[in-house]
Amino acid sequence: MGKLLFAVLIYTESAEKYDPRDVERLEKDDSYTKSFLTWRQFIVEDTLKMIDESFQWRKELGVNDLDESCVPKWTFETGAVYLHGYDKEENKLFWFKVKLHVKDVKTFLDKRKYVAYWLERYARREPGKLLTVVFDMSESGISNIDMEFVKYIINCFKIYYPKFLSKMIMYEMPWIMNAAWKIVKTWLDPDAINKLKFVTKNDVQTYIDAEYLPPHMGGTDPFKYSYPPLPDDDFQSPLCENGGPIIGEDEKESRDGDVDQLELSFSSDQSHRPRKVNFSEDCLKVEEAERTDTAGRTKGPRRPSTSFKGQLLYISPAEELCFGSKDSEKKCLIVLNNVTRNPVAFKVRTTAPEKYRVKPSNSSCEPGASVDIIVSLHGGYQASPQDRFLVMAAEMELNSGATPPELSQFWKEVPRSKIMEHRLRCHTFEINNPVLGILSDSTPLGSGTNGQPDLHSTLMRAIASNSRLEQKLDQCLWLQKVLMILVSFLTAVCFSTFYMLYTGERTP
Repeated sequence: MGKLLFAVLIYTESAEKYDPRDVERLEKDDSYTKSFLTWRQFIVEDTLKMIDESFQWRKELGVNDLDESCVPKWTFETGAVYLHGYDKEENKLFWFKVKLHVKDVKTFLDKRKYVAYWLERYARREPGKLLTVVFDMSESGISNIDMEFVKYIINCFKIYYPKFLSKMIMYEMPWIMNAAWKIVKTWLDPDAINKLKFVTKNDVQTYIDAEYLPPHMGGTDPFKYSYPPLPDDDFQSPLCENGGPIIGEDEKESRDGDVDQLELSFSSDQSHRPRKVNFSEDCLKVEEAERTDTAGRTKGPRRPSTSFKGQLLYISPAEELCFGSKDSEKKCLIVLNNVTRNPVAFKVRTTAPEKYRVKPSNSSCEPGASVDIIVSLHGGYQASPQDRFLVMAAEMELNSGATPPELSQFWKEVPRSKIMEHRLRCHTFEINNPVLGILSDSTPLGSGTNGQPDLHSTLMRAIASNSRLEQKLDQCLWLQKVLMILVSFLTAVCFSTFYMLYTGERTP
């Protein structure tokens, strides 16, 4: 990278062309430099031109200083562009409602800033993660075609944010726009053309699940754009054991004016994070081992049976926290196992901080040790499949004999690239009374450690009883078929007999 940086410095003799912060990032962040190199297939001259164009664009729009106040309010109110939901590959969806866009030279700069604001916001929050762009062209027409704006969006992913684009989904493109898109394809290289996906209502779910598609696309997502606040995802501090929000040292200082970038990346909005939920069998195949606190308490959450194996921590469960409607099912356990040779600091955040208590939510785990985190529903709240949890972890590299630093200071100083993140979704399930009603008095329910009904045993008995009923039903159906055949045969014999008698009497 050294030769490239030297070439960049020679190439950029006039420092006023760029924002010094971008140049400094290029010098210090090898991954950032590599993203330009790989996009241009390590051809230095092409890479330099790309960096030059990108940095000039960033300074022209003031991208490093872009915030909500820098963009006209009307651009947010239109709802023409926003981030919401995920595709099947867990890539964030970047929506463009084409019917809400009207070509206007006077507002073109504002629209450029608006798109840049969303892209930069996502780049800071989710560095290195891909986006899926969705052009929703339903109900759009010739008046909504703006080739300059389309070219600008393409340049955003082609030059300004290299390696950010997962795919570009074109939904229900009107035939009148075919000629326009033939022109657009000339602006794209072969790799980018392969990322174009033209879909209709019949096949859009090849790429996006129904729960993140609006009803007019055949989906079930109830989301409706409104502003304010921004319809963006946000993980926030959960509730502590006494029901109040957990405020760490770093967060207290940030409220006094010293806000660190890590906290900003997760605490700037007040919206919830919906993501894809798979109803896995892990919720029903939990182990029978139970956690109990002190004598007299109800049984604790069950230990998870699946694990995600990360570089710093093994996290159990791997994907889902399962909550039920009963009081005993309103607690879940997250188990963290440190697989490094140093202490690992961790934080737990959620998209619904008013619902949950998490203890502990901000602590550290010693080498080779494990930490049990109890997640419980607060008050009368119910878990939702759209609730999410984020486990953040970073290794506290220590010299021999050194003591671990304060967590608040550590989280301020740790580079974002060294933070491991793992997301957990929520799954809710209920046991219907009609199912349990089929159990007879001769098949008592299993009991837990304190005489409470054991859910696992109950389910197994219900399934076994249901299986026996199915077998009996199959036997009845088989017997019914046999009887029908016999009746048909006897009926045929009777008709034959009557026919023979009738014809016999008429014979002289």
